Amino acid sequence: MKRREPITHIMTENVYTAREEDSLQHAVDLIRNHNIHHLPITKGNQITGIISSTDVNRLSFGGLFENQEGSDQAVFDMLTIPQVMTSSPTTVGPDTTIKEVAEIFAESGFHALPVAEGTDLKGIVTTTDMIKYLLEQY
Repeated sequence: MKRREPITHIMTENVYTAREEDSLQHAVDLIRNHNIHHLPITKGNQITGIISSTDVNRLSFGGLFENQEGSDQAVFDMLTIPQVMTSSPTTVGPDTTIKEVAEIFAESGFHALPVAEGTDLKGIVTTTDMIKYLLEQY
């Protein structure tokens, strides 16, 4: 295991994003249709938030009650992305080491970190990426 290996070696580079002004349903569709767990939110070129699949699941009722499939749509229509997202997410730079990101995950309880250079989104790294990397070492 290389001690100074940058996070760019394990991050996902082609990241789906949504804009703050998009509908919440659009964000939900991206998460569900592409089987992703963390969706960075942008305003212009700046990362302003992140929505997780867990955030979306907390808003969903359809699976809990019979004949309530339309209730999810009503909730998604009522709320906006800024109302649901985690604002001002912690980001890391492309030169941040894998070890440093592992320490952030261990201390913070985060499961994903956008990778940014200034305000330019370069990718995202998740705990799943970290686990896959560790498994490759053995």
